[in-house]
Amino acid sequence: MKGVELNKMIQELNLYNKTPEIDTSGKRINTPEINRPALQLTGYLEHFENERVQIIGYVEYTYLLHLKREEKMRAFERFVASKIPCVVFTTMTEPDEDMLSLARKYEVPVLVTQNTTSVFMAEIIRWLNVQLAPCISIHGVLVDVYGEGVLIMGESGIGKSEAALELIKRGHRLVSDDVVELRRVSDVTLVGSAPDITRHFIELRGIGIIDVKTLFGVESVKDTQSIDLVIKLEEWNRDKEYDRLGMEEEYTEFLGNKIVCHSLPIRPGRNLAVIVESAAVNHRQKKMGYNAAQELYRRVQENMAKKREEGEE
Repeated sequence: MKGVELNKMIQELNLYNKTPEIDTSGKRINTPEINRPALQLTGYLEHFENERVQIIGYVEYTYLLHLKREEKMRAFERFVASKIPCVVFTTMTEPDEDMLSLARKYEVPVLVTQNTTSVFMAEIIRWLNVQLAPCISIHGVLVDVYGEGVLIMGESGIGKSEAALELIKRGHRLVSDDVVELRRVSDVTLVGSAPDITRHFIELRGIGIIDVKTLFGVESVKDTQSIDLVIKLEEWNRDKEYDRLGMEEEYTEFLGNKIVCHSLPIRPGRNLAVIVESAAVNHRQKKMGYNAAQELYRRVQENMAKKREEGEE
């Protein structure tokens, strides 16, 4: 079903429900955009985006307080009668009993946050953008390695989960094993997470299911992680030429976003965890402006130029 559950938003954003008698179990938020109903409280309801989460900050709140009781009731009733999903009062504001009674009449949940308006707006927009972003599920393992989100892909049984387990033992964190949910939260950012049912579990052939959080502690797992690097594991092919310098980046695409991708050939004796660690650190160095392959190329060019100069002398 489209949208995110209102109850989930209440729980994860630490909102206090001032109208617990209203059933919120079937209510959903379908857009990541929010609205501050300044004009709507004055009576102008044209172009009102009533499907958005409505936020009443200090300005809107003080406007209502300056109205006479009858005017305030009329203004707030017009507002809550517009089939809005909910209304959130930010810090320094508190809905009075008149507002709460009108909200109950039209079954509009009234929520309260301790955050200031600007802080809460930034938080809820970020959270809703993640929750409502385009999403796909792929087969793979997502691990946080030195802060870099590494998505390990490959055929079933090639050793993705074993590599993830070794990385966890080396102090890195598991996000998801087997199935990774990818969300496109912006034109440059993909965020990966685990389905609720498999979160923190790893399947090891011959052993079965293990609970990483229970075995290795809460520091060994993470709920979400942006994806910075994709590593594709594949069987060693003697006839295939593999990149040995890394002068040019290769990419793979998910939901229209390009992610740097490396293909790693698998042979007995290769320590996948160390290779993945090295790939993550090397990727971070490149983001910081240092490219080892380009540095080697520069040194070779300088050495060749030096030899040419010596030959001419």
